[in-house]
Amino acid sequence: MERAGLGRRFAAISIDWAIATFSAALVIPLQSSSLGPSLTRLGVFVLEVALLTSLGGASAGQRIMKLKVLSWPDYLFVKPTAVFLRTVLIALVIPAVITDQDGRGLHDRIAKTVVVKL
Repeated sequence: MERAGLGRRFAAISIDWAIATFSAALVIPLQSSSLGPSLTRLGVFVLEVALLTSLGGASAGQRIMKLKVLSWPDYLFVKPTAVFLRTVLIALVIPAVITDQDGRGLHDRIAKTVVVKL
């Protein structure tokens, strides 16, 4: 299986963030300047990505970009606890930015996952 490149992964997370932003805007207006709307968007993002990845192996953005999250190194379906841990680490941003020579982010290494092209 071929690992997903950084460009596709960035596009997928951007799509997921846009979905979370517009979903949260149904409850809290986008123009609000307090901390509440930002935390609401982040919560919706974590729930959406974790739930969809747990149920189908990919978030909405990853499905659109034809990516899938699998366990490492055996390339099997990922357990929900590992998916939730991975998603929370993505929300913290820094673990998602730090990558190794294989192109796997720190969040993938901790959760023992890998993102591959379909």
